[in-house]
Parts: sequence; C-alpha cells; structure tokens
Amino acid sequence: MRYEGNIFRPFSEANSYLLQCTIGCPHNLCTFCGMYKDKKYRERSLSEIMEDIDMAKDSYGDVEKVFLCDGDAIALQTDTILAILKKLYQTFRSLRHVGSYVGPQSTLFKSMEELKALRKSGLTKAYLGVETGDDEILKKVKKGVDSEQMLEAGRNLIAAGINLSAMVLLGLAGKGEVSVRHALATAKICNEMKPQYLAALTVTPVPGTVLYRQVQRGEFELLNPFETLDEMKQIFENITADNMKFVGTHASNYLPVTGTLQKDKQKMISMVDAVLKNRDESMLRPDSLRGL
Repeated sequence: MRYEGNIFRPFSEANSYLLQCTIGCPHNLCTFCGMYKDKKYRERSLSEIMEDIDMAKDSYGDVEKVFLCDGDAIALQTDTILAILKKLYQTFRSLRHVGSYVGPQSTLFKSMEELKALRKSGLTKAYLGVETGDDEILKKVKKGVDSEQMLEAGRNLIAAGINLSAMVLLGLAGKGEVSVRHALATAKICNEMKPQYLAALTVTPVPGTVLYRQVQRGEFELLNPFETLDEMKQIFENITADNMKFVGTHASNYLPVTGTLQKDKQKMISMVDAVLKNRDESMLRPDSLRGL
C-alpha cells in the first residue's frame, strides 16, 4: 500500500491494515517524540484515501482491523472521517475495529455530537498520549495542553463510547522528587479519566529530538531501570479505578508487566518488588532488546 515516511502504530495494531489519512502530526512539538520530525504535516485528499482502500481490498481481500495513520487522524474534518469510515465498512465486510492516535487538542475541537457520530460510524478505539498528569511537566515537554484539558479530552472520548487507551511515559520527569510527583499525578489523572486501557512506555531519547539534546547537554538526567520501576510501582499503588487493563509490554520497558487493576494489582506490585529487592539487571529486558 502507499505510505509516505516511516510507519508508526501501537503494538496492539500489529495485525491491522494501516491507512494513512494524514502525513505526520499537526502538533509535532513534543520534546520527547521523534516519530514525525521528517514530515511536514498535511492531510491527504479524500479521493486518494478512497483509492488506497480499494487497493487494500484488491490486495488483502477482507480485513477485520484498520488503523488510521499518521499521528492524529481525528484532526481531519469530521465529515471526512465519517466518509472514510463508511467506505471502510462497506469495503471490508468483516471489519470490526478501527483505531486511531488522537491528540488532545484535536479531540477537544470536536463536539460531543461529532465524537458520538464517529463512534456510531465505527471508530472503536482511540490512543491518547496522556504522558503525565503533572501540569509543569506537560508544559516542559510542550504537550500543548494542561492536565485539565487532557482529562476533558479523555473523558469526552469515553463519554462518546470510544474505547480509550491512555499512554503514559515512565521517566518523563527525570530524577529527583519530581519523579514521585509525576507518578502520583499520573495515577490521579488516570483515576479521574478511567480509560479502559492504560499503556506505559519508558522515555527513550531519540536522536534529533529536544529531549535527546537535553540529555546530551546534561540538562535532563534519565532514570536508571530500577528508578523507572519505582515509578511504575507508585502508579500501581495509587490507581484506585477499577477494571483498568494495564499494558506494560512495550519494547521500551525494562520489565513487561500486564494485568487488570484492581484485580491483579497485588500480583503486579509483587512482580515489580521482586526485581527492586534483588536489583539484578539480569531480570530486566536488556538494552539490546529495548526500543520504540
């Protein structure tokens, strides 16, 4: 299929047909993100997108899952997204899932009626980069919104009936007391937002990003693996929302942990505690196997 630039998608969308609706990300200012730095944001024409769907039909026959690329397909006009969804479901009779990365700003620009229309037309899952619940950190990493706006965006998606995967970044605050503040604020916003899925990734400096240069200059000190696990544990301990599926298997993480909060909470904490107690790096995913 036609695709401009590098391909990025959530690991849970590994078996999805990737349909590029936009090129890059409309925000593209986050200091830690290197995903779309080689792309100037633009929206693909609807006719070109429709052609791609027909090409996918010829190549794949039928599909069950589709992921709308690039970084924030919900930034498109609502009528355009609705037309894409209609074409997808008409073309692929077995289609049961359409997911997309969503930006908080783009989400907030949509009315509740628009979000509900998207869900009714088949947008089933949204992946929102929450990163942290701490306002100071959100400002430093240039996320473009504060915690209240982030919370509103997440709540709106859930209220519209769209399954929400909130993504947070371990180590985003760096070392010191701010690490604890980051963990507690992240747990707090997750408790208030109540996403169906909570996915944790670990900060990994990418060459060409602001964060990478900050690390090189000694302006940002990365957490060591065990400090990262301390943050993960604090998040577990302070999440009180129930039936939240935690997904910690991303390749950037030192320790793959999954489970459902609250059901598996103690088991998950015990797993982290076992590693923290021994401080044995052989129990961690080696750097050679970690990545984005």
